[in-house]
Amino acid sequence: MSAQPNAPIIVKRKKVVVAGGHHGGAWKVAYADFVTAMMAFFMLMWLLNATTEQQRKGIADYFSPTIPINRISGGGDGAFGGDNIFVEDRLAENGDVATVESAGNEETVAFEQGTDDSDAEPAQVAALREVEDQLLGRGGESLISENALRHVVTRLTDEGLIIELFDLDDARLFEPGTAIPRPVTEELARIFARVFALVENDVAVDGHTRSRPVVLAENPVWDLSINRASAFRRLMEEAGLDRGRLVRVTGHADRELATRNALDVRNNRLEVILLRSDMMGAR
Repeated sequence: MSAQPNAPIIVKRKKVVVAGGHHGGAWKVAYADFVTAMMAFFMLMWLLNATTEQQRKGIADYFSPTIPINRISGGGDGAFGGDNIFVEDRLAENGDVATVESAGNEETVAFEQGTDDSDAEPAQVAALREVEDQLLGRGGESLISENALRHVVTRLTDEGLIIELFDLDDARLFEPGTAIPRPVTEELARIFARVFALVENDVAVDGHTRSRPVVLAENPVWDLSINRASAFRRLMEEAGLDRGRLVRVTGHADRELATRNALDVRNNRLEVILLRSDMMGAR
C-alpha cells in the first residue's frame, strides 16, 4: 500500500532532564546553622560535666549582660585554672578582686565537689556566701571602697570563708616593718565587723609576712606576723565585733608564701576566716 502524499508529518521531541535544577543555597545556610547549634550543644554538655559549680558560675557571670566582668566568681584547676578570669600577677596592677588563691587549694576543690552532689547548699554555706556577697558587692554595690577592695581576695573552703588582705607595691596595709595599721586597714576592719554581724560564726585571724633578704640573728618575721594579726583583731573588736567570736590569732611568719618570690610584698597578708559552724566545735 503506497503512502498518502498529503499525510501530516508528526515529529516527537523527547525532553531529557539532566538534573533536578538549581534550588539556591538556602539549604547550605540552614545546614551550617544546624552544625553550629549541635557543636554548641555538645560543648555545653561537656562543660556541665567537666566543671564545678563555682566554675560554671564564673562562666555564666562572664557572659552576663548585667555584669561587665565579674570580679569574684570562681574557676578551679586544670583548663579553667584560677578562680577568676584575671591572672594572679595582674591583680595588684588592675586593682581587681578575685578568688585566685583557691586555684591550687585541695581543700577548696574537695569542698566544692561536696556541694555539687547535694540538691541545695547547706544553710551554713549559704550564710557564708551571703557575707562574701555583701563584702564584694555581688549583684549590687560593695560596702568596701574601690581603693580598699583591691587588697581583698576571698575563697570558700571546707574551713570556712577566708578573706585575704594583702599588700600592693604602691599600697601597704601596715607601716613598713611595723604593726601600725594604715587607714585602708582600719576601713577594712570596720566593714568586716559590720558584715560579720550577719552571721554568728567564730572568727580566726592569721598573719603572714614576706621573707627578709638577709639572714638575721633574730628574724623579726615571726613577731611581725603575729603582731599584725593581733592589731587587726583589735581593730575589729573596736569596731563592734563580739570578742567572744575571735577564737584564734596566729602568726605564720614567712612559712606559707603566696607567691614563688619569697621577697614579694604580696606575701605580706592577713587571712580573716569565718569558720564554718561544724568546724567551730573542733577548735
